[in-house]
Amino acid sequence: MPVTDVRKDFDALTMTITAEFEADAERLWELWADPRQLERWWSPPSHSSTFVEHELTPGARTTYFMTGPDGEKHHGRWLVEEVERPHRLHMTDDVVDDEGKPEDGGPTGMTVTIAEADGTATMSIETHFADRVSMEQTIEIGFEQGMTEMVNQVDPLLGAAKA
Repeated sequence: MPVTDVRKDFDALTMTITAEFEADAERLWELWADPRQLERWWSPPSHSSTFVEHELTPGARTTYFMTGPDGEKHHGRWLVEEVERPHRLHMTDDVVDDEGKPEDGGPTGMTVTIAEADGTATMSIETHFADRVSMEQTIEIGFEQGMTEMVNQVDPLLGAAKA
């Protein structure tokens, strides 16, 4: 299994998933940059993802939805803030209520870091939360398991040709 570590830091309001892959940083980056490839792993195995808008440039927005087995759609939207191809990506959740808080009370953004050494790439996805209650509630409903399942779907895609 690619996931090697999951760390929850309730003081920093972050959860970080780290995984190792037999790939280079550029190949992992392609799985983020190409929306058709991202659709193949950015959802738990029981769901499918559709990316409507996706461009990894600062200021761009990514709009997507996950469809569950019951047909229910769960929408998401990111604001791309920082891009350092192929090593770093920072996005914030872009759907907020009238007070500027995340509408769903869950994650507020994420930072993806990809490092490479000796033919192995390590990818860390650090998810940021607005407050401790939101973090605890999000983890309680299965966020850690869902993220782990998503990242574990990357390995089989690394050798596959671009979709």
